[in-house]
This record gives sequence, C-alpha cells and structure tokens, in this order.
Amino acid sequence: MRSLWKGAITFGLVNIPVALYPATTRSDLSFRQLHAKDSAPIAYRRICTAENVEVPWPEIVKGYEYENGEFVVMTEEDFKNADVDANGTIDIRDFVPADAIDFTYFEQPYYLEPTATGAKAYALLREALKRSGRVGIATLVLRQREHLAAVKVADDALVLTTMRFAHEIVPATELNVPRSDAGLDRREVDLALQLVDTLKAEWEPDKYRDRYREALLAAIERKVEGRAVAAPPAGRKPPTKVVDLMQALQASLQARPPARAAERATTRKASTSGRRPAARRRAS
Repeated sequence: MRSLWKGAITFGLVNIPVALYPATTRSDLSFRQLHAKDSAPIAYRRICTAENVEVPWPEIVKGYEYENGEFVVMTEEDFKNADVDANGTIDIRDFVPADAIDFTYFEQPYYLEPTATGAKAYALLREALKRSGRVGIATLVLRQREHLAAVKVADDALVLTTMRFAHEIVPATELNVPRSDAGLDRREVDLALQLVDTLKAEWEPDKYRDRYREALLAAIERKVEGRAVAAPPAGRKPPTKVVDLMQALQASLQARPPARAAERATTRKASTSGRRPAARRRAS
C-alpha cells in the first residue's frame, strides 16, 4: 500500500516519524452517461458563457464569486501566499477525553505507521492514549490545506481522523426538536429501555451489508449476460402511523425482531466483491 503523506507526529518535545495510509476504500459503482441512440459516451467541454466558444485549459483561471455575477480572479501566487506552513508534522496541541467529541466533527480516517526509528515512541504514544482514555487533537497540512485531526488508538495502530472546524458545524439549536423530556411518561421510558435491551449486541461490522450495491451488481451481471432484471421481492411494509406510543412499545417487545436469526447466520459470509462484471466477462 502506498503512503499518502510522510512526516512526524509531535507532542511536547517528542517527535515520531510516521507515514499516512488510507484506512478506507470507496466501493461506489461508477457509471458513465451515454447517448441513448448509440450508447456512445457523453463528453463535456469547457464553454465560455459570454462567447459560447470552447476554452482551452491554459486560458482558464480561478475566480471567487463575492457577489452575484461579480468575480475576483485568484492567481497561483495568491494561493501560494495564502498557504499555511506545510512543515510536515502532525502537531498534537491537546489531549481531550475520547467521548467529548461529537460524531459530526469527524471526516476521513487514515492509518499512521511509524518508521523503524519511531517505533518505540509510537508505542509510547499509543499506550499513553489507551491508559488515559484520551485522543490527541492535532493540525496538519494535507493536500495544500490545513486540517484539524484526532489521533486515537485502533487495536495496535494509531488512526488519524480528519475533522471539521467548529465554523463548519451547523448547530442543532436551529432544528425544531423536542426539548427536555418532552413530557414523557416514566412507563414509556422503561418500555423503550426494555426494547433497546432486546436489540443490544456487540459491534460486528461484517454483519451490515450494502444491500443496494449487491442488488445493483447482480442486476448488472444479468444485463451483461443478456437476461432480464427481475423486480425484487416485496420488502417490509412501510411503517404505519403510530397512534398510541405505549401500545407500539408493548407490541414491539412482544414480537420477535424480524430476521435476526437469518442475519446472524450470514454475518460471516463474504459480501459480493467489487469486480467490474463487464470487464470480467470480456476476459473470460
């Protein structure tokens, strides 16, 4: 696996040389737009809206629309002068409680791997984070932009997750949501807790599958093989309007959660691979 970035983690006077690796992979299916008449791919051109002519790349500049229809042109020198200092470090500024950060702040995770000379210091930071129950809040420059990031432990590795800055978070106070306990009856709360208890489980990520992607891949396979794509069987009925909350909670507790046994039986099955069906068929 190829590293995306190389530098060092710093906290205090400690310096840990590391490399940054992607911790996720995209499995989205890619589609091209085609001309319905002959299935030829659609191409896009860069057209000047004032002259209605195609513009070559060397004549294109970047502009910021500061008012409707009014732009200021930014040169490469402007971007360079505004750039932050890319000093190649993941500078940990604070160590905060792991459960103090809201999920809305997290973006993209990456693995951190130490160099041979940084292995001991890496293990030291990992142990300190484990025992303290804290995560390191750091800044780093990645792809010409400064990022806020959290450094935490995942098994034996350190994971860096880029974060959103506070000004990028829309406060939930703008939502029309119930405040306080919203006049809940204690019996309703007790029944809700019982229902949660019946559905509690250990975190097993392999048991959750992208069913839409699997169905789409199966449909593509059928199309490639010249077979018709059959409509899927009817799924669950749409939820009905809840008339009585207590009644709904009690009914939920009395009924067995649907398909739980079937789900457990399939947790270890490998999900459909991300192969390109058409390419596989051509190669056969």
